Amino acid sequence: MSGTNASRADLARALGVDVSPALLEQALTHRSFAYENGGIPHNERLEFLGDSILGQAVTVMLYRENPDLDEGDLAKRRASLVSSVALAEVARSIELGKHIRLGRGELLTGGNDKSSILADTVEAVIGAVYLDAGADDATAFVLRLIRPLLENPERFGAAMDPKTSLQEMAARLGRDAPVYTVTDSGPDHSKRFHAVVALGDDAIASGSGTSKKQAEMAAALEAWTVLHASTTQK
Repeated sequence: MSGTNASRADLARALGVDVSPALLEQALTHRSFAYENGGIPHNERLEFLGDSILGQAVTVMLYRENPDLDEGDLAKRRASLVSSVALAEVARSIELGKHIRLGRGELLTGGNDKSSILADTVEAVIGAVYLDAGADDATAFVLRLIRPLLENPERFGAAMDPKTSLQEMAARLGRDAPVYTVTDSGPDHSKRFHAVVALGDDAIASGSGTSKKQAEMAAALEAWTVLHASTTQK
């Protein structure tokens, strides 16, 4: 059972907002855990709600803070901030993964650090905050979570067009052009796509999404982040 040994008090401090224990527990409960424990409530409805709250908060913030940007640039920035890669980055920054309740299969395959699971759980927590604390507190919570992403302009630019950014960085470093391998799983009505990006024989990173394009973009941004970190450490 994941998350039961991790302090909920530590998580509450990291979140910086009060959420009822019952709602928070549901937000942290993945469907794999729910199915293994008698079909208890899981976080997918909260995730659905949180996705909407996230989108609205980010849209309004970008509109107000960027009066000179046109609709196309605003849309690109919003897409990068609400992407699975961005939300997974947020989740890792507050160590959310160790609190998520996962089934045995997901635990064995590293589900606590899967970008898709981390991102979905962030959205579920946003939904829980909205239900418990209201719209204003939920909006403030969202903006506090995503603000660090806005403070790194270089990374933010890569998030808007990760495949091009990765290709340009690979060229600058004298590496082979990125090659993507994509697989899918699940039923036709609910497919998940998983992409692995390689530079030559070196598989750099992977990413998941609900479409081939989304998975490739997630993998590209993760690979860009890895390469960028390696260049700044030298």
